[in-house]
Amino acid sequence: MEFAYDGRTRELREQLLHFMRDHVYPAEAVAEQQRAEQESPWQTPPIVGELKATARRLGLWNLFLPDRIYGAGLTNLQYAPLAEITGRSPQLAPTALNCAAPDTGNMEVLTEFGSAEQRRMWLEPLLSGEFRSAFAMTEPDVASSDATNIATRIRREGDDYVISGRKWFISGAMNPDCKILIVMGKTDPDAEDVRRQQSMVLVPRDTPGLTVRRAMTVYGYEDHYHGGHAEIVLDGVRVPRHHLIGEEGGGFAIAQARLGPGRIHHCMRLIGMAERAVELMCQRAQERTAFGRRLADQGAVHQWIADARVRIEQLRLLTLKTAWLMDTVGNQGAHTEIQAIKIETPRAVTDILDRAVQLHGAAGVSQDTPLAALWAAARTLRLADGPDEVHQRSLARRELARHAPEGD
Repeated sequence: MEFAYDGRTRELREQLLHFMRDHVYPAEAVAEQQRAEQESPWQTPPIVGELKATARRLGLWNLFLPDRIYGAGLTNLQYAPLAEITGRSPQLAPTALNCAAPDTGNMEVLTEFGSAEQRRMWLEPLLSGEFRSAFAMTEPDVASSDATNIATRIRREGDDYVISGRKWFISGAMNPDCKILIVMGKTDPDAEDVRRQQSMVLVPRDTPGLTVRRAMTVYGYEDHYHGGHAEIVLDGVRVPRHHLIGEEGGGFAIAQARLGPGRIHHCMRLIGMAERAVELMCQRAQERTAFGRRLADQGAVHQWIADARVRIEQLRLLTLKTAWLMDTVGNQGAHTEIQAIKIETPRAVTDILDRAVQLHGAAGVSQDTPLAALWAAARTLRLADGPDEVHQRSLARRELARHAPEGD
């Protein structure tokens, strides 16, 4: 696909490949060892700070943000091949480049909707990597795939907002470096338009009444590198009114604006995960012998590898098309394609990773290869940012509308 890259993308891609080879891949084992030696598993291993310093020195920093004032000024199309490369080591590389969720989405929200004071207080430190953040939307007691169900209450009292509710799977909130949460709740539950009932507010993690109750596991993984996925209780949490992001009733629209780029970023990285799976498959197939023949000579293995290559190329082309549309006609104009890649990419990559696990046998489900953790991450993304069925419903309704009889 290099023929499709412009000069700047090609240069950054080459730099990033060298950074991955010389710094990130060697750091994977070091990070595991350092984490095992720390008092708390939620602390960031020192090697991550070293990676961040190196990435920043090389100019591989905030590549995700197209805003030229705050970010690298790359388009979605330019960023796509770079995000893909970071997906080869999703636990370390995105964080090293300050391109890791949920910080990326929160920085996008503050860039687009934050006040000047909010950008000074929270966006600028996030852009410089001084601390981390979390996004508190999902709730255990309602179907959060329908954001209008959000039950957390945000009441105005004088010059403050008072927040009460329970959130879970709040990624990043277990990390001691997490200093700020964007919390979504209802400011006007009686508003006639159900999409104008919600608002978003900034809540410092140390605010009285905010309790991080526990870490939720994902297929048994605690996702330490991502700062975990916390259950949070907000019991009369009080913040000043100027912590409101945008306007009252604007929370649903902000959430939709946030999720568009987040969905495509996940898909970009997923393709990198699939590429690493294929590399590991090919290495294993060349090294192992079963029933007197190398695995590389087995017909089933040929089929798995060939199918994986075809699916990766298909996914990449669709992702690049989606990125191009987002750049040229906006997120709304790329709505169908964003949903299409969100449906198919996690599903296809999960299948590729499953074949890679199968080829590795017991090693594939163990901690000795990255495959099990990659599989869990890919499978989880069939739920994160909206489950498959929500995107299928919306995409199908648009498709049906295109072919509806006149006057229907």
